[in-house]
Amino acid sequence: MDLGLKGKTAIVTGAASGIGAAIAVRLAEEGAQVTVADMNLDAAQGVVSAIRDAGGTAMAVRVNVAEAAAVQEMVAATVDAFGGVGILVNNAGLARDGRITKMEESDWDLVLDVGLKGAFLCTKAVLPFMTEAKWGRLIQMSSRAHLGNPGQANYSAVKAGLIGFTKAMALENGRNFITSNAVAPGMIDTPFVRNHPQFDKISENAIKTTPIPRIGQARDVADAVAFLASERASYITGDVLHVTGGRY
Repeated sequence: MDLGLKGKTAIVTGAASGIGAAIAVRLAEEGAQVTVADMNLDAAQGVVSAIRDAGGTAMAVRVNVAEAAAVQEMVAATVDAFGGVGILVNNAGLARDGRITKMEESDWDLVLDVGLKGAFLCTKAVLPFMTEAKWGRLIQMSSRAHLGNPGQANYSAVKAGLIGFTKAMALENGRNFITSNAVAPGMIDTPFVRNHPQFDKISENAIKTTPIPRIGQARDVADAVAFLASERASYITGDVLHVTGGRY
């Protein structure tokens, strides 16, 4: 199925590994020109090399999405290289887990700055280009955690906040044929998840309580993002697509 992404330009934040890398690769497979944005420039360049080896077009940019000037530079570099930007995937995020009574204020601030403020700054920076083109796709990477997870008050707040942000952007920008949707993955096999000190226990529990009894793969999420970015999803906006194997 042709998703109509050939020649489109995408920015994927937090794209040096895991879900973000899979999304960047998947969009490039569909013919999109992709900016692989991440704090880890070396790893981002590795993703770019994989895309180029497969015949795709991509560039790497180092960015701290919580800094407005850095975000503006990332978008400017993308526009200079590819002529515009039509797809934004706000995937950058991190976790600093802890029960609320033991959570440091700095851990709260960091998680919200990267995950929520970063989405705000990136979206604000790309919208003028989408508005001018009368076409755009805003995709926020939420999580099943938007329902709430113990020990993840900060992370859950970000993921729930991104859903509200998604719906607001859908209402504000639909008139310019810019769609705004969120993807909420469940348990996905990534280096980030595998590094959790209780990975074995968490994954075992997830498999037991998931109707489709396996851990999700990054490709599962990337396929969902590619669909929402495509022409096939041009009348879908303000929605949340859960990629959880049926586990809520």
